[in-house]
Amino acid sequence: MPQLPSFSVMTATCPSRTSLARIANKWTAMVVIALSADRMRFRDLRATVDGISAKVLTETLRDLERDGLVTRHMYAEVPPRVEYELTSLGRTLHAPLHALGLWAEEHMTEVFAARDSFDARQ
Repeated sequence: MPQLPSFSVMTATCPSRTSLARIANKWTAMVVIALSADRMRFRDLRATVDGISAKVLTETLRDLERDGLVTRHMYAEVPPRVEYELTSLGRTLHAPLHALGLWAEEHMTEVFAARDSFDARQ
C-alpha cells in the first residue's frame, strides 16, 4: 500500500497552502456559509452574499467547483436554470467557517476597542 504524502501548510512548497488560501478567502467563506442551507441559483447567491460582484462570484464558484467543494446543476429549461450546492467535501467546511463568522460577529465590539486603542497610540 503506497504511503500518502505528508502535508504541512507551514512549508512554503506544500500544495495544501493553495487550499488554505482558497478557504481563507472572505468570499469563499461567505459562499460556503450561504450554500450550507440548500442549493441556490446564482442570482439568489449574489443577493445573499451582499457586496460580491458577479465576476468575483463566478470566479469563486469556479474555484470551489474545481476543488470539489461545490457542484453545479444545469437544467435544460428555457431560460436555462443553474443551481449550486455544497458537495459532501464542501459541507465539511461549513462548521469551521460558520464558527469564524460567528466569532467575527460576536467580537466586533472588542475589535473596535482594540483598533481605537491602537490608533490612539499612533
